[in-house]
Formats: sequence, C-alpha cells, structure tokens
Amino acid sequence: MDKIECKASLSVDEAGTITGIAWPFGSADRVGDIVQKGAFSSPATLPMLFAHDQAQAVGVWDSITETSEGLIVQGRLLIDDVARAREVRALVREGAATGLSIGFVTKQAQGRRGGGRTITALYLHEISIVPIPSHPGARIYSAKAANNGGLMPQTETDAAPDYAAIETKLAEVAGEVKGVAKLTDRLDRIEAKLNRPGVAANDNDGDLERKAFVSFARRGVERMPADETKALVVATDAAGGYLAPEQFGSELIKLLRQYSPIRQYAKVVSVGAAEIKYPRRTGSTVASWVGETEDRSESEPSYEQITIAPYELATYSDVSTQLLEDNAYNLEGELAADFAESFGIKEGAAFVKGSGVKQPIGIMTATGIAEVKTGAAAAFPATAPADVLIGMYHALPGVHAQNGVWLMNRTTLGTMRTWKDSTGRYLVIDPISAGAPVTLLGRPIVEATDMDDIGANKYPVLFGDLQGYRIIDRVGLSVLRDPYSLATKGQVRFHARKRVGAGLTHPDRFVKLKVAV
Repeated sequence: MDKIECKASLSVDEAGTITGIAWPFGSADRVGDIVQKGAFSSPATLPMLFAHDQAQAVGVWDSITETSEGLIVQGRLLIDDVARAREVRALVREGAATGLSIGFVTKQAQGRRGGGRTITALYLHEISIVPIPSHPGARIYSAKAANNGGLMPQTETDAAPDYAAIETKLAEVAGEVKGVAKLTDRLDRIEAKLNRPGVAANDNDGDLERKAFVSFARRGVERMPADETKALVVATDAAGGYLAPEQFGSELIKLLRQYSPIRQYAKVVSVGAAEIKYPRRTGSTVASWVGETEDRSESEPSYEQITIAPYELATYSDVSTQLLEDNAYNLEGELAADFAESFGIKEGAAFVKGSGVKQPIGIMTATGIAEVKTGAAAAFPATAPADVLIGMYHALPGVHAQNGVWLMNRTTLGTMRTWKDSTGRYLVIDPISAGAPVTLLGRPIVEATDMDDIGANKYPVLFGDLQGYRIIDRVGLSVLRDPYSLATKGQVRFHARKRVGAGLTHPDRFVKLKVAV
C-alpha cells in the first residue's frame, strides 16, 4: 500500500452540514502539487476526519463531485453521537477552521519543474477539516449550524466564494441522488461503523476506510502467517485475551495516568542537530559619572554558553499477528497512544526532577535558582503561612512576576486551599469562568504531579516564568513496525522512540521554596 499523503498539517471539525471545495483545479498547493480534473477516484462512502487523525472520525461526506472549479464536497458532522464533532462545530462557526484537506494514495504523477508534481490519478482515503489547508483555495463555503439551521459564511483572508453558485451546484448534485431510502440506510450503517473505531475490516471487502496506520500496523507491507505462537496472546487473559472475546463493549476503559504539564508552559523548539547552544550574558557594561574632561573608564560585557542536548526515550512491545488481526479494538492505535502517554509521563518527570544523566535536567534540579525558606522545619509556619509565598512573589523582578505561575502538586494545593486572610476569605481563588485557572496572589497555579510534597528539606513550590525553561525536540515520537525479527514466532514488534532535551536558560526568572528553618 502506498503512503497516504496529507495535504495539511492540522484539522478541525464542526457540527452541522459542511459544504466546500476540497481541491481547486488549475492551481498548485503550498508544496507545488497540482491535481488534474478527472484524477479523483474514491470509495462509495468517505469519512470526515479531524486533522487527518484516524482516531477522530467526526462525520461522513455525503457527496463528492468534480466540477470545472474543483472537487466539491458536502457532508455532515455526527453531532448527536460524537462528542468531538460538537466541539468542532464551535470552531467552524467562529471561523477558526475554514479549510479542507485531502488524504490520498497517489496512483500516477509526474514531477514539475521547480518542484511539486502533476497528479493525474489518485485514490481518496479521507477528507479532513483543517484551519490551514495545504491548498489555499480548499475552503469551507458554509456550515449549517445546529442552533438555527441557517447558513453561516466563513471569514477568511482569501477572496470570498460565490455562495449562490455553490448552492446552485449543490442543488444539482442533490437532484442526481437516487433512492433516498437506500442512501439513508447506507449512511446509518456508516455512522454505526464510525462509532466502532476499533472493529477490524474484513480482509476482502476493500474497505478503504481503514486508515494508513491501522493497515500498516496490522499487516505491514505483506501479510504475516496467521497460525503461529504469540507474545500478546488470545489464550491468556492478562496477555491479550481480554482484548478479543466473542462479544465485547465498544470502549476500552483506561486508568487515569497523570504527568507534569511543563511542556505546555515552557519554551519548546525543534532542532536539527545533535545539540543546541545558547549564549547568555553574565556581565554588562558599567557606566560612571564623569566630569567634562575626565578620563572615561572601560567596561566590557561577559558571556557564557549553555548547551542543551537531546536524550532518547525508547521501548518496544511484541504483539502476535493473530491478535492484531482478531482483536476487538484498534490495538495498534492503542499501542501508539500508550507509547505517547508513557513517554509523556517519563519526560514530564524529567522536566521537573531530571538528573541530566541520560535524561534532561529538571527545573527543580538545575542550579542557579534562588531559594526562599518556610522558616519551619517540616511545614509552613503555623501562623500567617502565606507570608512566605508573598515573599516569593516579590523576590522576582516585576516583569517576571507578572508572567509567573505557581508550580506545585495537588497535595500542596490542597493544603493552601485552607488558608484564609484576616477577613476570612480564601487565598486560593477558584476561576469565575470555565477554562480560567485557579489563582494565588493573582497568578495561575499549575499542578505538576512530580513536585515534592510538603516535608522537611523538600521543595514543594516553584514560582516564576516557565518560558525561562527551554525544551528541545530532536525527534518526535516515532513508531516502527518490525514484522521480520520475530516472524518465526508469529509476532510483530513495535519499536517506539523519541529524542528530547531540556535545560534552564533563565534562572533569574524563578524562585523556589524550601521547607527548612
């Protein structure tokens, strides 16, 4: 199977009826590709995805038509059954997502002078709603809202489309649809299938709705034997049998796993080298008052260099070929999600307390951050415990304090929630509106599960601007399917790895609290 080419990097879905042009003819996209009229072929039904994410099917495309302008599509979001579809509706309605993007397999193409290709034959796998399409002309024309049933024009920087012409074309397409009862029944079956994302397709039914990673993970380039021994096996419950009983619910229940959210607040950059160096000024010029003809004194700035290197996270899992074929869930998708989750937990812990040996150095173990002590050996002072936090806040320069956040775990936050001022008001303020953060002294509180609990010589609280802690990504999470190494055992090995580094670049932007006298 040829690779799927996604003509966008992001996507989003909206509730209601979606109408737009998925690919304009006669012009190139942002990477130089041109698709000629007549090149498109597709299955009878086509899924509507969010950001080309196979795990987020949010609707179906009811009609796909080639016109002189391009590939005109009309579909609907499954807002009654898919929660993600309802979330995307708001984005489309507010103009945050106005683009369409296609995922396809190239069947025939020629290179173009200056870059890109002229594609004369392709097979559509899916069409996604995206905020920034690869082709600037691939736009959503209208979205029928659930609240009023009307048409809402989408705000965009490109020239406004001819809505009347589009509606006329849609009317022509609708007039050509025969057998409404049969079509409705078929769409009901599609909707039921999309709500069962883990159910495997029959090998011989030509179901192209099985997405690229699913097909790749289950069978790879060639089919593996189906009668060999297993690593994760159906015969043993704990080793895989739980995933493939005769009848099963359609949802895999996961236990909650938490990890520190430093990546969401720190400065994150991607690098293409084995390490990255940042110069940092350690001393500046010094001016002095002089008389009209007095000699001037010389002064020079001084600098040091900070080096941040990426470190590797890696693991692998062995899965039997039979289990990949027969499990009742999208097991390969679950493996990828589990890899991402476990890597996130490991790197989250390293960002807080990493030693710097074969792992990033954590913000709490890095040197150079000023300390404030509680004044009590094993806890906060019994009287006026919040005074020490006020001291932390004012220990930073105003510009950093105004951008600062409090970093602590949930246990420490629970202790602080009991503190009151002299008027009986709680010092920790809950948000007034949904989505707003919990605050202390007017600054947000970030819960980081890897921070210390309150105890003797512990560091339970950090305050500062997390943009002063830098994370570098060298290689994002990659999953490699190896069907050969364990082929004689009927197993497929999935290797997962990523490379990430981190370091403290601005210690002057932070202050940490030590429980000590």
